[in-house]
Amino acid sequence: MARLRFDTARDLLEAFPEAKDRLRIEFPNEPSLQFLAELSGRSPDAAVGFCAYLLPRREAVWWGCQSVRALSAPATPQEQTCLRAAEDWLKDPEEDLRIAALKTGQGSDHQQAATWLALAAGWAGNSMPFNDKTVAVPPDQTAKATRAAILIAASKCEPKQREQMLKACLKEGQRLAAGEA
Repeated sequence: MARLRFDTARDLLEAFPEAKDRLRIEFPNEPSLQFLAELSGRSPDAAVGFCAYLLPRREAVWWGCQSVRALSAPATPQEQTCLRAAEDWLKDPEEDLRIAALKTGQGSDHQQAATWLALAAGWAGNSMPFNDKTVAVPPDQTAKATRAAILIAASKCEPKQREQMLKACLKEGQRLAAGEA
């Protein structure tokens, strides 16, 4: 069964209007998977963001975790803890694990890719604790955090390999969006 959230790129833009400014691309009225494939060839960085928005939240976090591992595996104990928190929630998407991932990400180094994966998992629900209240999570937070994680990890790749490695990650994202992975 396909996990495709948006039939066309324009459908994605209608759901997330801020994506146009964030990704700095035009959203044509063409099938989203076709657009993702085309965008991957000409602008892999923008394609990462498009794919993160295209995937459902849980799949986006899973794709982010796999991509970060492939691009620049977490090396420090803190990075490993963040990645583990996101993956724990993926294995068992219960509320307590989602909130634990959020807290782990909030207390970690925001310059590390794995921190953003923990945050992506933590923001994958509809609400989150804030001070003594519960507040709504903007629906695009997981996509933004997944995009950040992948691009931060990609920045650690050798320049000659970066584009090739991003394209490999994008192929996996396309497969996941199409329901093939």
